[in-house]
Amino acid sequence: MKQWREKIKWTTLFVLCALAVRAQDGNAGIQDANQKVRSYFQSGTQLMYAVGAIVGLIGAVKVFNKWNAGDHDTGKVAAAWFGSCVFLVVVTTVIRAFFGI
Repeated sequence: MKQWREKIKWTTLFVLCALAVRAQDGNAGIQDANQKVRSYFQSGTQLMYAVGAIVGLIGAVKVFNKWNAGDHDTGKVAAAWFGSCVFLVVVTTVIRAFFGI
């Protein structure tokens, strides 16, 4: 029984020493992650603006096709597509303002 205690004591000591050597500064890790996420924001916002432009073009073509087909419900469809484009732009702007970028 005494030998097991001795083995457990040395194993625990070894594990704790290994953990102390591998320990990192948590604040530095958080700052590094923050910097990496912020570095992607410019590309992400440009991507969101591009997606908004594509959605706007698709919506314009769909509304134009409905209008040429003689459908009288083009106003509702146009408002829905326009609203989705505005939503993408507003969300991107709000996220940029929220994170101070």
